[in-house]
Amino acid sequence: MKLSPRVLVHLFAMAGVFGVGVTALRAQEGPQGPMEAPAEHHVSRIGTEPEPPAPPSLPVEEIIRRFSVKEDEYLKSRPNYGFRKTVRIQEFGPDGSAIGEFLRVTDYQKLADGRVAMRAIEKPQSTLQGVYLAPEDLDALDRIPVYPLTSGQLAKYDLKFIGRELVDEVDCYIFQVKPKTVERAKAYFEGVVWVDAQYLEVVKTYGKWVTDQGDTRGIAQLPFSLFETYRENVDGKYWFPNYLRSDDTLHTKEGDIPVRLVIKWTDFKPAGAAQSVPKPAASPSSGTLCQ
Repeated sequence: MKLSPRVLVHLFAMAGVFGVGVTALRAQEGPQGPMEAPAEHHVSRIGTEPEPPAPPSLPVEEIIRRFSVKEDEYLKSRPNYGFRKTVRIQEFGPDGSAIGEFLRVTDYQKLADGRVAMRAIEKPQSTLQGVYLAPEDLDALDRIPVYPLTSGQLAKYDLKFIGRELVDEVDCYIFQVKPKTVERAKAYFEGVVWVDAQYLEVVKTYGKWVTDQGDTRGIAQLPFSLFETYRENVDGKYWFPNYLRSDDTLHTKEGDIPVRLVIKWTDFKPAGAAQSVPKPAASPSSGTLCQ
């Protein structure tokens, strides 16, 4: 099978970041490794004004500076919106069919007075067979930063331009990201980001979080460490995460179990759009996936 130049760029990007060969990446089948988002996901821009002409060619350093400034804006604006969050973890059998699942659906509503109210839409339920998962075990996911490449964080990373690729219909620059140093107390992003070539905004990320002890896991009991995150254009101004996926293998005494994590954020609403929740919860940190 002959691979297109676009696919080859993606494979070389993954190989350069994570230290594995392109042959190994091509050989991955099933739920492990980087995978395309399902057909239901679609990256698109909304707005009432016609799109301006494409910007002129810019130095790589200027592209990075511009998208990092926009990351600052999105990080600041994200806590002003409510949303519905769906967390789904699945186990798969040898034939690829789902054999177990954990599901939690929660509404996060930003109230006019600044509080964040949480309301369970569906009570957490689990038929997972390889591991017992309590709702509080998902708290670690809420501590993964959404926007690792804000202007204040750029000095801690090396970014390398490695090509262009379409993310759905959006033409994107691709940047390889590596931390200059790693620490024990703080995790740093290592992976790839896709930046809208016209508007210079991050629309997708793929990577992991590392310390001097190695890769960090999203959930301690499960092996998820590589995360592919797509963003949605909200109100024609902001790119917020709306789809995250991670695929890995859980090793048990009974054998290996392919597992998948999918998180979706939907129904974005600005503060004050819904205020009927009787019991607000404490607001999570604005720099986390929960926000």
